[in-house]
Amino acid sequence: MARKLESLFLDGPVGRLEALLEEPEDAAPVAAALVCHPHPQHGGTMHNKVVYRMARGLRRAGAAVLRFNYRGVNLSEGSYDHGEGELDDARAAFAYLRRRYPGVPYSLAGFSFGSRVILRLGCGEPDASGATRLIAAGFPIAYAHQSNLEGCVVPRVFIQSTRDQFGPFAEFGAFVATLPEPKRIIVIDAQDHFFAGALEKLEDEIAALGKG
Repeated sequence: MARKLESLFLDGPVGRLEALLEEPEDAAPVAAALVCHPHPQHGGTMHNKVVYRMARGLRRAGAAVLRFNYRGVNLSEGSYDHGEGELDDARAAFAYLRRRYPGVPYSLAGFSFGSRVILRLGCGEPDASGATRLIAAGFPIAYAHQSNLEGCVVPRVFIQSTRDQFGPFAEFGAFVATLPEPKRIIVIDAQDHFFAGALEKLEDEIAALGKG
């Protein structure tokens, strides 16, 4: 799918953050979204295949999409900070996105560790973040009670694999059932946490969200 792609560096809390910004090629963006990648100490980068598909789905729906590497990943400066610094990195990246695209709706999206980051940002600071929707793919259930979700009323969409080893669906579904509205769960029949065998389906579901 045709796109405009820009490589750039953002001013992060502890140095520059390597980033990619993509836009639809044939029209001005009607929305903007930040996509956060999985755990940096387990090979997670902005080039992760799930993150790439999420970004592509959002772009298909007409959004400008910003991906970035957390501190210490590839060309981003700094070092791993146990989720706290990475949250600060996401906050800085999202602030850049809002400055660059004023006046459009904003979404926060993330995969695995990245889903925890965006839920903490969007639910913990709803007024400051300005996000109108949170998209969490492959949310690791071990962190469920550390993500500011219990009182969160920002619209949330959870996308989970039927065979997610870090978020078994029965346990995950029971947890989400306890959360306040508005919320939605999209279940994708996939082989594992990384949506193996169903990446195209994941992308299509996210593209449909943007158009809905």
